[in-house]
Amino acid sequence: MDMDVDDTCKAGGEGEKGKPIVVLLVGAPGSGKSTFCDQVLRSSARPWVRICQDTINNGKSGTKVQCLKNAARALKEGKSVFIDRCNLEREQRVDFMRLGALQVEMHAVVLDLPAKLCVSRSVKRTDHEGNLQGGKAAAVVNSMLRKKELPKLSEGFSRIVFCQNESDVQAALDTYIGLGALDTLPHGCFGQKNPDAKVQLGIMKFLKKVDVPSNARSNASRGQDSAPPESTEVKNPICEGRENISSLSDTAGDITRLHSRGGLHCNVIANAANWRLKPGGGGVNAAIFSAAGPALEVATKEQAKSLSPGNAVVVPLSSASPLHSSEGVTHVIHVLGPNMNPNRPNCLDGDYLKGCKILRMAYTSLFEGFLSVVRSQEKLPKGSIEKIGSKPSVLLGHSKDAPKIFSLKSDQKIKRDGVYEHERSKKCKGSQNEVGSDINVSRAGKVNANNDNTGGSNSKVWASWAQALYNIAMHPEKHKDDLLEITDDFVVLNDLYPKAKKHILVLARCDGLDHLADVSKEHLQLLKMMHAMGLKWAEKFLLEDASLVFRLGYHSVPSMRQLHLHVISQDFDSKHLKNKKHWNTFTTAFFRDSVDVIEEISNHGKATLMDEESVLLMELRCHRCRSAHPNIPRLKSHITNCRAPFPANLLQNGRLVLAPSDT
Repeated sequence: MDMDVDDTCKAGGEGEKGKPIVVLLVGAPGSGKSTFCDQVLRSSARPWVRICQDTINNGKSGTKVQCLKNAARALKEGKSVFIDRCNLEREQRVDFMRLGALQVEMHAVVLDLPAKLCVSRSVKRTDHEGNLQGGKAAAVVNSMLRKKELPKLSEGFSRIVFCQNESDVQAALDTYIGLGALDTLPHGCFGQKNPDAKVQLGIMKFLKKVDVPSNARSNASRGQDSAPPESTEVKNPICEGRENISSLSDTAGDITRLHSRGGLHCNVIANAANWRLKPGGGGVNAAIFSAAGPALEVATKEQAKSLSPGNAVVVPLSSASPLHSSEGVTHVIHVLGPNMNPNRPNCLDGDYLKGCKILRMAYTSLFEGFLSVVRSQEKLPKGSIEKIGSKPSVLLGHSKDAPKIFSLKSDQKIKRDGVYEHERSKKCKGSQNEVGSDINVSRAGKVNANNDNTGGSNSKVWASWAQALYNIAMHPEKHKDDLLEITDDFVVLNDLYPKAKKHILVLARCDGLDHLADVSKEHLQLLKMMHAMGLKWAEKFLLEDASLVFRLGYHSVPSMRQLHLHVISQDFDSKHLKNKKHWNTFTTAFFRDSVDVIEEISNHGKATLMDEESVLLMELRCHRCRSAHPNIPRLKSHITNCRAPFPANLLQNGRLVLAPSDT
């Protein structure tokens, strides 16, 4: 770990001069947390306070609440604070992260030393403050390390330092000892490679066979983002079979002139688009829009106005487009991958695992789109790409690497392993394979060519993964062990990834009723019955916990097929509520109250719906006091303590369901 004290302390991080710092020490017993604190306190010119739960109660063990109170008091006095606890699990850190609301810098120093060393130290020590020593120490250390969750910037930290050996620890010590009263430190992760960079490896990470171009290898030697330097075997998210994957390592990288300059013919180009689906921005996106002319921008607007990460949209090119007439490109597939830019919607905030899922979804959606083009051109039966004489191919545009052509051989069939796996796990409760739920569920994309739906709405094309709720509604007997209630008209189930303490779905069993846009006056009685069922379950939950408050409603644009009513408690206390879209789709006008929907259908024959794109542009506001917050951790910290009354509009017309004593 290369950490120069003078450079680090004088670089002047992003915070204000003199801002107090909270340092959460993260490490197993025996990793050296207390020693770290003692050395800094003895030598630093900055005023520090050590908060240790083992001694917080007049030298004896105390509680987390006492630690939080003492830390807040020290911060108000202008002192910086070390939190000397193990903090190995994210849940242990959550309460301390709320100290960030006091306008302080939140740091983590991770003493991720070898387990053998921690055990040895713990066993040998005597007179330990927490009495963790001797034979029992080894079992405790091993147990804690099995549950270890390393901190991430997305938790609210501005700086994280990872120490894997004694040299790293000493470097971190030197940094904090040398930190003056008015000095700041740069933000980011230090001492460990940033896992987010792995997301940039692209599609090659997820294909069974990878041939890496020579220029990608040279990029790797220069430290640039590139595909792995060797061929590797990775499970394909879409196809089980062997595709021909040809890399054009000897071809110039301009994918808009491969036919005229290289004699290669590709009828489909995949564009790494921006979320607004606009030309410009440089790189491949700008090149494709420029080569295709205004026709592409016009056609794109007709298909979609914006794109969410993990989605793709197929855009046919008119014969008037230069890209069509001179290069033979008939379609452009815009696809949007994971976003790591905090200035753009849906930023992942360093969540590498979610980034991998979105990347997988993006390429699943891309190939779903390509398959739809193949079917439309060859008029093939569903589920097959057999008897393709010309082997249609899709060209993937990369801004740095040479382009790749993917040709689908004859006598192959597409099998969507990842989709089937999701459908098995997305039935209702209990699965640990988190892909998402309803609006936040993984999206395979909007494919706007021939629709795979059977008997559904014609206004939206549903990818295979989005059929899970439809399958449950049509065949509840196959899922009866996972359902809360089954009737002839609907089923009730727990949301697999609830956004609050209580979150269930009332799912209509009417075929062809995919979402709220399909609802008309003929469905009015069904809506009333679904509302009554939602009220029944809300009242049941209120008998168990009278402090809960419920809201019943629909998403204007759901991401899963089959009309479903959300019954959700308004505490929003859930680890699955992670980003702006999760919050705004349940707390803005995008969430249509059931009582309002029934009234609008009765009076006008249709419900008023809100465009999903606008949700991304809204700021985060408390659903009670409407105060604005910069990010989800700060918002969650606020809503935990907010006791403001709900807005007047929610308190009218029965939009909120409360226990009788609270009315």
